[in-house]
Amino acid sequence: MAMLVSNLSSSSFCFSTSRRFRNQKGTASDFRVRRDVILSRASLRTVSIEDRDCADSISSFDRSLTDTNTRLRRFCEAGNLESAVKLLRVSRKWDIDPRTLCSILQLCADSRSLKDGKEVESFIRGNGFAIDSNLGSKLALMYTNCGDLEAASRVFDRVRIEKALFWNILMNELAKSGDFSGSIGLFKRMLTSGVEMDRYTFSCVFKSFSSLRSVHGGEQLHGYILKSGFGDCNSVANSLVAFYLKTQRVKSARKVFDEMTERDVISWNSMINGYVSNGLAEKGLSFFVEMLFSGTDVDLATVVSVFAGCADSRLVSLGRAVHGFGLKTCFSREDRFCNTLLDMYSKCGDLDSAKAVFTEMSDRSVVSYTSMIAGYAREGLAGEAVKLFAEMEEEGISPDVYTVTAVLNCCARNRLLEEGKRVHEWIKENDLGFDIFVSNALIDMYAKCGSMREAELVFSAMPVKDMISWNTVIGGYSKNCYANEALSLFNLLLEEKKFSPDERTVACVLPACASLSAFDKGREIHGYIMRNRYFTDRHVANSLVDMYAKCGALLLARLLFDEIASKDLVSWTVMIAGYGMHGFGKEAIALFDQSRQAGIEPDEISFVSLLYACSHSGLVDEGWRFFNIMRHECKIEPTVEHYACIVDMLARTGDLSKAYRFIEDMPIPADATIWGALLCGCRIHHDVKLAEKVAEKVFALEPENTGYYVLMANIYAEAEKWEEVKRLRRRIGQRGLRKNPGCSWIEIKGRVNIFVAGDSSHPETEKIEALLRRVRARMIEEGYSPQTKYALIDAEEMEKEEALCGHSEKLAMALGILSSGHGKIIRVTKNLRVCGDCHEMAKFMSRLTRSEIVLRDSNRFHQFKDGQCSCRGFW
Repeated sequence: MAMLVSNLSSSSFCFSTSRRFRNQKGTASDFRVRRDVILSRASLRTVSIEDRDCADSISSFDRSLTDTNTRLRRFCEAGNLESAVKLLRVSRKWDIDPRTLCSILQLCADSRSLKDGKEVESFIRGNGFAIDSNLGSKLALMYTNCGDLEAASRVFDRVRIEKALFWNILMNELAKSGDFSGSIGLFKRMLTSGVEMDRYTFSCVFKSFSSLRSVHGGEQLHGYILKSGFGDCNSVANSLVAFYLKTQRVKSARKVFDEMTERDVISWNSMINGYVSNGLAEKGLSFFVEMLFSGTDVDLATVVSVFAGCADSRLVSLGRAVHGFGLKTCFSREDRFCNTLLDMYSKCGDLDSAKAVFTEMSDRSVVSYTSMIAGYAREGLAGEAVKLFAEMEEEGISPDVYTVTAVLNCCARNRLLEEGKRVHEWIKENDLGFDIFVSNALIDMYAKCGSMREAELVFSAMPVKDMISWNTVIGGYSKNCYANEALSLFNLLLEEKKFSPDERTVACVLPACASLSAFDKGREIHGYIMRNRYFTDRHVANSLVDMYAKCGALLLARLLFDEIASKDLVSWTVMIAGYGMHGFGKEAIALFDQSRQAGIEPDEISFVSLLYACSHSGLVDEGWRFFNIMRHECKIEPTVEHYACIVDMLARTGDLSKAYRFIEDMPIPADATIWGALLCGCRIHHDVKLAEKVAEKVFALEPENTGYYVLMANIYAEAEKWEEVKRLRRRIGQRGLRKNPGCSWIEIKGRVNIFVAGDSSHPETEKIEALLRRVRARMIEEGYSPQTKYALIDAEEMEKEEALCGHSEKLAMALGILSSGHGKIIRVTKNLRVCGDCHEMAKFMSRLTRSEIVLRDSNRFHQFKDGQCSCRGFW
């Protein structure tokens, strides 16, 4: 030991002496001579001198150590990280105390300086410092604060960290970064490590469980808390309440709340906000009243939750009372208070109060503008909403994603295509076009404005699509009568296999099947619905019933209707409309009566479907009765659609003069639809004189609608007034109008076969024409004479017969008979009204071939069976 101290003393002495000599002038040889003399003298010292020198040397070393650590700690206290790291860089291991390293790491953590933190760790590992719990904790803290959570987790893997604080911090940061599973995993390691937990530990873990919707995990943690004695801790109980509310276990949350020995404002706020966010706004507001009676002080968070509850339950009176309370307590100075108050008034429809709050706000934010724009949009004030959007830019407030989507929704709801396009230009200029929410809102706006070309362009340009994107485009195609495009896109979705169609998808694509009468495709989708248990969704169930009804499978539609567990107004209306389209007016009336007995109150659309059913079944007295019930009992003012049904009902039954007087006595101006219904009646009953009078009114209202000119031309043709037909055709040509060609289609083995009048392009044309000739010959044998007036051409009788045989619906029906197996229903759809000759041939074909033929034209369904038609002449 003495020898070790002596060597240490000699070395220290030599080091200090040599430094002094370096500062003096002299040669290298002089220096060596002096050094040798000093060393020789040192070797002759006595033991007592050695002891004294040893003590002096150790004292000098301690002073050096203390000076370096003191300087480093002073740098840390001053927050001077740069100087601290520089000094550490030139220091030796034995100059540094581990406590000093902890201080430097803490400063790195506070400064969020990952680069300096890594350099400190490199110094620690390079100099072989033992990383104990204290040093490891600081390392983990540094990495956590600097955002390198992976490195922080590695520290926890290597070092036993005793303090719960550092575990809590890392768990919280993992949760903030979205790694909820990692946060829970760290908690499990904490459990197995035997680290003593505190109340903050549970608060963090409950947040992760609620974010993952892991009810089972949260319930297990609840049990552990009760066993470990933390159940009485107020903050832990508050976290537990929040967990249950976020996972929609409202009753469990209430039970925990009731068992709390001490409740603070956070406890009450959690319950109020939880009730409101779970769709129980009225219960949340009742809880607020209980809070007031309990004597607990109300804070800003309480008021914000109450405003949200008032908005959801439309209790504007309570909202006003809380508004007054907020003014007295000076909460009105807070932006959050003003924004939620503004939102409450706008959602309650009190735009005057909302505008007053907005005007008085000294510091309007993007949230304020967005709430106001959304309020205008809800009330249909699209112009005000778009104007406010423009004002934002003038005020220097940049709209965010929520603002843009709000104004696009406003344009969509009010069909403001031009305004929507201007917003789209702003989106392009501000590089918001690739945001998925904005893109979806743009697609929805274009689709609802009927501009599917632009909607498709936005959809195609999206770098990332979600299920909402697909559903919006498919639904847009369906609603805008692009049924083929909707089905094609649906098939593409299935082929890509990136997403699985959900309830919304099938509810969007089924109307396309209904529009095309694509029975086989609809049946495939029905199978997909049953496999995925989507039928419990009422929108899907209603769409499926509607699809089968419009594909002519009325029995299937009724069976599915009966299976809907909870029928709403749409369910009943869809089925009533289905009966109406098929000419089953009495069944429609019976179902309407059942709906009222079930407590379903009819609306305008319900009565349109019912009156339509009466019209197409010749039920005049019943039609008048329900028209009066609608006005007097249900207090529903008739619209154009209701009046059109009454006119159609009278015109179909031949009471044309009464229908004309009814139109003249209407309290609202008649549009082309109403006059057009009467014009159709004139054709059915061959009243050319009245038809000419009505036609001029229709032409004045819709001069560009080719259909009405063609209808009048058909009336003249059926009356064989060929000069008048030519005059009308010249008039059509002069206006540059084009007639929609008659078109029929039939789906066979999943493939849609389309025919136009006189079509000879189908591969089976020879067989089709041969079959029609045989049927025509058999009809003539049985005494049937072709109704050549429906040929609508001025020609010889033989030419008219040939023209009749080329009608598109006959071609489609013939293909169906040739291709379908015995007993299979033949389903044909036509875009125009079926002609009388085709109607007679369909009846004959159904009897001759013993096939059931379902023909859907632009007006209704015709079900031909055993030589009879379900329409009974009302078509």
